[in-house]
Amino acid sequence: MPPSAEPQPSARSSVPRVAPAAQRPRSRPSAATPSERSDADLALGPLARLLGYHVAQAAVVVYGRFEQHIHKPFDLRKVEFSLLMLLLANGPLTPSQLARTLTLGAPTLSMLLDRLQARTLLRRERNPRDGRSQHIVLTPKGRRLAQASADAAGPMERELQQRLTPAEHAMLIELLARVAGQRPAR
Repeated sequence: MPPSAEPQPSARSSVPRVAPAAQRPRSRPSAATPSERSDADLALGPLARLLGYHVAQAAVVVYGRFEQHIHKPFDLRKVEFSLLMLLLANGPLTPSQLARTLTLGAPTLSMLLDRLQARTLLRRERNPRDGRSQHIVLTPKGRRLAQASADAAGPMERELQQRLTPAEHAMLIELLARVAGQRPAR
């Protein structure tokens, strides 16, 4: 049976899945010639133990779903979507808060804000308590787009979660936050 046809465990299964052959380290190379080996016969060698490799492989799938559900329908890049979600969840924020949360440098954030402001999705307002600083605020158009894209993220997440139990999903988010040196999401 080809790897794509293997039955998937149910989302509620508590039985750990066995890594596919391509993810299991092999002690010695196959005697078959390269053209005779299937993808399932390939040894990953040191890649099997490298977190970065597995994160990158998962990112390919996640970014593909993002492209389908968010980028194409709403013309939003990942960082733009993230910024809009932060403003939707928190209301006005300072550029410093956005830069720290999104791990962006000031020049990159400034260009991002300029792009979203040109699309009339947000505006910069003077901080009423300190006229030297700004707040970033969603416009009504920005709020509608943020809410619509947040709603579209639901089906995207459900597709991605089909292979995980709710506990595994929560643990994965917590572990990835720890790898990134961040607090777990709330």
